Amino acid sequence: MDAAEFRKRGKEMVDYVADYLEKIEKRQVFPDVEPGYLRPLIADCAPQDPESFEDVFKDIEKIIMPGVTHWHSPYFFAYFPAASSFPALLADMLCGGIGCVGFSWAASPACTELETVMLDWLGKMVNLPEEFLAGKDGQGGGVIQGSASEATLIALLAARTKTIRQVQSEKPELTETEIMGRLVAYASDQAHSSVERAALIGAVKIKNVPSDATFSVCGSALRKVLDEDKAAGLIPFFFCATLGTTPCCSFDKLLELGPICNKENIWMHIDAAYAGSAFICPEFRHLLNGVEFADSFNFNPHKWLLVNFDCSAMWVKKRSDLIGAFKLEPLYLQHHHQESGLVTDYRHWQIPLGRRFRSLKLWFVLRMYGVKGLQEHIRKHIRLSHQFEHLVLQDERFEICAEVVLGLVCFRLKGSNELNEALLKSINDAKKIHLVPCHLREKFVLRFAICSRTVESTHIKFAWQHISQLATDLLKTWEQNHHQQ
Repeated sequence: MDAAEFRKRGKEMVDYVADYLEKIEKRQVFPDVEPGYLRPLIADCAPQDPESFEDVFKDIEKIIMPGVTHWHSPYFFAYFPAASSFPALLADMLCGGIGCVGFSWAASPACTELETVMLDWLGKMVNLPEEFLAGKDGQGGGVIQGSASEATLIALLAARTKTIRQVQSEKPELTETEIMGRLVAYASDQAHSSVERAALIGAVKIKNVPSDATFSVCGSALRKVLDEDKAAGLIPFFFCATLGTTPCCSFDKLLELGPICNKENIWMHIDAAYAGSAFICPEFRHLLNGVEFADSFNFNPHKWLLVNFDCSAMWVKKRSDLIGAFKLEPLYLQHHHQESGLVTDYRHWQIPLGRRFRSLKLWFVLRMYGVKGLQEHIRKHIRLSHQFEHLVLQDERFEICAEVVLGLVCFRLKGSNELNEALLKSINDAKKIHLVPCHLREKFVLRFAICSRTVESTHIKFAWQHISQLATDLLKTWEQNHHQQ
């Protein structure tokens, strides 16, 4: 394909993507395929001779689309939102076109410098304390990671290195292995599984701190676990606080937890993967109070700020903590500006060496929506979640299982877990809308997350009527079966 054909085909692809997103509502949200559907549809090996773009293009609808779960459909209410917008898609095209691998400042100065400035913009939008910003000569700063899981892992590994060095300076007789064996990380029993996975990769123990009746971790619960572990000769070194847990969007109590972590010299990382975007609205910023005690903070613009995956924003108070943990300088990666103090080499802030020019999509989206446009997007989703909550509360057969703060509603039929499992199965089998469940304590709960950029009040009403009708049908057969038994 030469540049002339690329122009032509590129326009066709843009039209195809625009049509796909414009008419996505007409597609069934969840696919009708069985595992292994794809292999029989394509050849056993790659073709020896080139095929035409037409052949490849017509296979998109034939082979790919039948197996796509349409995350951007207004009938998709599962997981959390995956952000998408036309400005971000255009920026991603430019990123692919430039195709730089921005591991150092010299590898592409604009790639590094735009990222530093964009993370400062974003930090100011959520009103982060000054020490998290790079500014002209700050100690902190932001970086774009691939996901919140990566951000948690990076924070945990940096905390581990920092603690080992600290303990060794106080007790030189202890080996690194002895210290590692005594390190303990902590997170809520509601925290995302990626926190436990970070500890697994980091080869350290992790303990769950029990959450309270509102599914939040409070200071006294953390204090109790820390005291027990210190008495047993363990070394607490890392706590991951969650703002907006995955099961029910609950918030750990930062103002109680932060001072304890600071006093005990424990690295506090805040995972606000989904909820963090809402902090750009002044009325939700209080949920971030206590961030001043944290060492690192992360949220995903690729969930709720209209920036396509992957774009996970992470800030640290002291970038030297990250660089100290990950810095290696082979000759082939060195450049003559690296010691000037004026440049950032983001390879020291992340797991991979290579990195895409991801700040372009942040730049496009922040400029083309403006803070006000993004605030309106968040507020609309939150209004829609309260609309759904209101519909659920009007039906005495159902209950709401956790406070609705942002765009997630946790609800269930009053009754057994089996009944609710059957309801979820009938919802997802019908494939008109898509939901996923969670466990809250011992209850099986349905999660209804407002996800799509194009979702409107009509879709919420449709979803509720559909759920309500399926519940009516289910309860009928359930009662009949019950009587027969």
